[in-house]
Amino acid sequence: MAVLARVLLVLFLWGALAGVPGCASAPVQEMSDARQMLQAAERAGAPRHAPEPYARARRLLEEAERELEVGRYGKARRLAREAAAAAAEARARAEARGGP
Repeated sequence: MAVLARVLLVLFLWGALAGVPGCASAPVQEMSDARQMLQAAERAGAPRHAPEPYARARRLLEEAERELEVGRYGKARRLAREAAAAAAEARARAEARGGP
């Protein structure tokens, strides 16, 4: 029983520490995804056909890059995901409006 209690305690502490911002890894994949989505939106004609969500995506990605530079990985990850979503919206709108 004591071994099980120790294992459960270790798992609990490991899970709790996984959420600590200082222990988070850099959001490399999220940043890459956001950049690729923004490029796809550009190719679809979003700057012309969907300027609002396109500008929002660019702004969010730039903010994510600033957060990444200062080591705020959790915030950078969240912003990169938001940027990718905004870029996807921009791309969809541009394609619906007859982009390139």
